[in-house]
Amino acid sequence: MAVPSGRLALEASDLVKTYGPSGRGKEPVRALNGLNLAVPHGTVFGLLGPNGAGKSTTVKILTTLSRADSGDARVMGLDVVKSQNAVRLAIGYVSQKSGSDVDATGRENLVLQGRIYGLSRSAATRRAEELLDRFGLGEAANRIVRGYSGGMQRKLDVALGLVHRPQVLFLDEPTTGLDPEARADMWAEIEKLTGQDGLTVLLTTHYLEEADRLAGQLAIVDRGAVVVEGSPESLKASLRGDAIQIDLAGASLGSQAASLLSRLPGVREVVVDGAVVRCRVDSGATAVPAVLGLLDDGGVAVSSVTTSRPSLDDVYLRHTGRSFSAAELADESASRRAA
Repeated sequence: MAVPSGRLALEASDLVKTYGPSGRGKEPVRALNGLNLAVPHGTVFGLLGPNGAGKSTTVKILTTLSRADSGDARVMGLDVVKSQNAVRLAIGYVSQKSGSDVDATGRENLVLQGRIYGLSRSAATRRAEELLDRFGLGEAANRIVRGYSGGMQRKLDVALGLVHRPQVLFLDEPTTGLDPEARADMWAEIEKLTGQDGLTVLLTTHYLEEADRLAGQLAIVDRGAVVVEGSPESLKASLRGDAIQIDLAGASLGSQAASLLSRLPGVREVVVDGAVVRCRVDSGATAVPAVLGLLDDGGVAVSSVTTSRPSLDDVYLRHTGRSFSAAELADESASRRAA
C-alpha cells in the first residue's frame, strides 16, 4: 500500500472516550479527554504515562479494536472507522497480554499467523523461519510455548506482529512483568525495528527509563490527554537548572518546608509529595547549603537531600503538578474505585 511520504504515520485529533459505569453506584470513566497525536514515519514514538492515563485506550482506537465517542484518527492516512480492514493490514499489534497459543509450538504460531494473513503455506513457513532466527528462537522453535520464559514469549509476540510485514507496529507495554535482563534484551530488539524494517513503532510504557532509552519522540499522557510532546532530550533540556529532592523527617513538615522554600530566591516549582519536597534551582551545588540552612533555621528536620540533572520524571512533574509515582498510585486507586 503506497502512502505519500509527507503524510504522518499516525494522526489523532480530539479523541474522547468514556466508559460507562461498571456497576450500580459507579461513575462513568473518561479514559480520553481530547487527546491529540501526530506520529511521523520511521520512528519509535513513545506514549508515556501512568497506568490509567489513557495509553491503551488510544492504542485500541488506532488499531480499530474500539471506537472513540468523538474525534478522528488515521493510520497511514486511512480512517480507522471507514477503512478498518485496510488499517488492520497496515499494522501489527502486540498487546499487553500474550496473543500466542501456549499449547502450540513457536513455529506453529508463526506459520498460523502467516496463513491468517493470506500467505501460502510455503511463504508462511519461510517467514516463520526468518523471524525465529531474527529473535533468537530457533532452538526453541519446536517447543510448546507454555514452556517459554517470559522474555521468549514476548519475543514471539513481537514476531507474530511482524509476520505480514506491517508498516506500523503497536507495542502496548511490551516489557511489563519482565525481569531486568529480559527487559534489556527486549529493548535491544525494539531498537532494531526502525533501522532494519523502516517501521513506525508506537510504544506505550509507564517506565520512565524505557521511554528515555527507546523513544525518538514521545508524548506524555495524563488523565486522557497529551500534556507535552517532544524528544526526551528536548523535554529534559527545557527544564533549566537542577532538581533538588529533600527527604524530610516526617510528612507533617511538608507544607512548612514548601512555605519556607518558596521565599528563597532562585528556588522554583516547589512540590510536596508526602515527606518528600522537590524543587528546581539554577545550580544544585550552590543552592543546597542555602536550602538546608533555611530549613534548619525554620525547625524543619531533613533526613537527606539529593540533586540531579533534569529527568523525565521532572518533566512529568512540571507539566502535571505531581510526580510520576504519585500519579501511578492515584490512578490505580481511581481504577479500583471505578471497578
